[in-house]
Amino acid sequence: MKKLILLFTLILGISVAANAQAKPAEFKFDKETFDFGMIAANKPAVVDFKFTNTGDEPLIISKVETSCGCTVPEYTQTPVKKGGSGIIKVTYNPTSTLPFNKSITILSNAKTTTKVLYIKGNVPPTATK
Repeated sequence: MKKLILLFTLILGISVAANAQAKPAEFKFDKETFDFGMIAANKPAVVDFKFTNTGDEPLIISKVETSCGCTVPEYTQTPVKKGGSGIIKVTYNPTSTLPFNKSITILSNAKTTTKVLYIKGNVPPTATK
């Protein structure tokens, strides 16, 4: 009987230890899509995507890629500690007078290693004389 209780205690201890591991870093964004609406042609439009690290480990962004050269990202370069915040600033430079829908892909050490944000809007045709 003592061996059975000892075995049960050992199994319970291992289960608790396995579940007590730190939660990996994770993003929580205030928004994941932003609609600029109508923006002026040849005038950059900027949006900040703010996030919080909801995990226990520091969040490290390794790379931010965009779907075209007309979209330029800037992002928090230092590790974001548990409960800390960071920003991914996206500048869109319209080069045509069409509706646009662009993606921003974030690579990090978060539980979800790849995260995609979106911007969209419309650039009206410019008046010609």
